[in-house]
Amino acid sequence: MTGPFAAVPTRGRWVLLACLVCQMGLGCSYVLGVTLKHIVAEFEWSRSAFAAGGIPLIAAMTLSYPMVGALAERLGARAVLSGATLLLGTALVLMGRMESLVEFYLANVVLGISLAGLGDVAIGSVAARWVPAGQGLALGFVYVGSNLGGALVPRFADAVAARASWREALVALGCVAVVAILPFALFGIREPPVRALPAEPDPEPERGTASDLTLGDALRTRSFWVLAGVLSVFYFYYLAVNMHLVAFLTDMGMSDAEAAAEYSWAVALGIGAKLGVGAVADHMPRKAALIANFALLAAGSAALLAAGKPSLLAFFVFAHGFATAAEQVLLPLAVGHAFGARHMGSIYGALMMTLSVGVVGQIFAGQVHDRTGSYEVAFTTFAVLNAIGLVALFLLRDERPPRRGDP
Repeated sequence: MTGPFAAVPTRGRWVLLACLVCQMGLGCSYVLGVTLKHIVAEFEWSRSAFAAGGIPLIAAMTLSYPMVGALAERLGARAVLSGATLLLGTALVLMGRMESLVEFYLANVVLGISLAGLGDVAIGSVAARWVPAGQGLALGFVYVGSNLGGALVPRFADAVAARASWREALVALGCVAVVAILPFALFGIREPPVRALPAEPDPEPERGTASDLTLGDALRTRSFWVLAGVLSVFYFYYLAVNMHLVAFLTDMGMSDAEAAAEYSWAVALGIGAKLGVGAVADHMPRKAALIANFALLAAGSAALLAAGKPSLLAFFVFAHGFATAAEQVLLPLAVGHAFGARHMGSIYGALMMTLSVGVVGQIFAGQVHDRTGSYEVAFTTFAVLNAIGLVALFLLRDERPPRRGDP
């Protein structure tokens, strides 16, 4: 075998595959967008009340990340991923059997904890340590799991809901997730043997760990707040569109199946995005890659304003699916570019607090629709903010001080 996986032992390749399957569990969160209109119609909730379920979900995720990191270090990724898989199935079954808004919010708490456990912290911690070089491509490979899951979940949930009900769709999804993922978490995930790994080739040579910034140092730099602002804009847009896209498309006249299919295509495009961007990002400047990707995101969000035209809808699906997936690979690389890799975990974790802004976007879009009967004001706001975020990225820079003797 040639390429970045050539130096990975056979056991490590199986671990990477198991990581990919575990990441598929993240795709179960996409079921909320598919079931939104069914649940709102049955309980007579407003869309903003449904979207407010994102508050406990994101809060649970944000608060769980430090615990997940500590448990992964102490108990190993296998224990964390196995427990998170069982919680995922529990959350979906609880949601399928709920009878009130309070129960919906409580189920979202359990869902948020499970998604944090299956997310980048535990999986990234074990996957990256099995790969001595070409980690951009390796992480891209592992992270396509969330897109595979996200591409399958809307179609699966819509098919079950059409034949039975949204309740049975959620319960069935929870059971399938546990049966499909748990064996890989239990028997596929293994910690790598302790050994020194060769340095990874970098298109932007590092200045050395002596000059890498700590979280405290990073907080005093311009680039940290640029990334925090851009990520806030990103999550404000991304989580809102993910929750409301299927409802928006059915409002336009699409059937539930057609809207779910468009949603699935957007998520499925992320598979190629993560693999392609992961490979390319190993050989090009990080800042340039991040700017190009965010430009595509901004263009796609602008196209959403005229998504009633088939050609613009197709462009939006491509741009949204590609750019939002590629961001997951490019963000840690951008953090390394600006601050160095030595303290990336703590800096990356601090930046992920911006995920909470996504809840505001979800509720904002729901309230706009409840008040106006349309998402037009929300989508216009997203397009303008994404354009501002794109401009802000040009202010990103390498914040590390030059070592003595550097030019």
